[in-house]
Amino acid sequence: MNASPLDPLWSAIRDETVAAATDEPLLASFLHMTVLRHATLEGVLAFHLSSKLASPVMDARALQELFAEALTADPAISAAMRADIEACYQRDPACDSYSTPLLYFKGFHAIQSQRITHWLWQQGRRTLALFLQNRISEVTGADIHPAARIGQGVMLDHGTGVVVGETAVIGNNVSILHGVTLGGSGKERGDRHPKIGDGVMLGANASILGNIRVGDCAKVGAGSVVLDEVPAHTTVAGVPARVVAQAEGTPALDMDQRV
Repeated sequence: MNASPLDPLWSAIRDETVAAATDEPLLASFLHMTVLRHATLEGVLAFHLSSKLASPVMDARALQELFAEALTADPAISAAMRADIEACYQRDPACDSYSTPLLYFKGFHAIQSQRITHWLWQQGRRTLALFLQNRISEVTGADIHPAARIGQGVMLDHGTGVVVGETAVIGNNVSILHGVTLGGSGKERGDRHPKIGDGVMLGANASILGNIRVGDCAKVGAGSVVLDEVPAHTTVAGVPARVVAQAEGTPALDMDQRV
């Protein structure tokens, strides 16, 4: 969990936080407690998430120790977290600093918390993972199953109303807007949730249902209901979703074809 002293992302976040504390003295205590008194970005994440998710039956200190344990045991969580911060900074026009998602974006908090519940799930601590899933959904408005597999560089914009099922897979560099559902299509068991490729954009309130694949760099329009495979580099929209555009060089498709 120890960050390099030459950690440019951590240095940038500290510098931004110092400036913010100077600009808004009312937040100086919060910013010092949450960021400036910690030695690493991982320490900030463990403290901040535990403060938000604490409850009468699971206090902040116990959660902070648990989160620190996960971050130490699995460096991939830290790497993904850093990529997610960069994704917010690069792809969200409302994000003008690296510290903003870390401190204030509950979609970012939901993704990082799920990464820890996923680690717990893999360790066989499934009761605790499900307990935390419930608490995360209460606090952030996003309900993501601990078993779901999520890549790096994911931007969960706003997060409110997002539902991700147990066997869902989300690739790298994916953007997900509020109200998106990656769900099953009935009472089937086993592998029953969508597989989202790299570089995909899922518009607000889109529903992708069943064990289907959304190909790399595809786009799903807001409010769409996707029931069948979406080819890579293709844009779909509607209820049910149909192909409305495709990248140059992609094999031609019938534009009235249901995906």
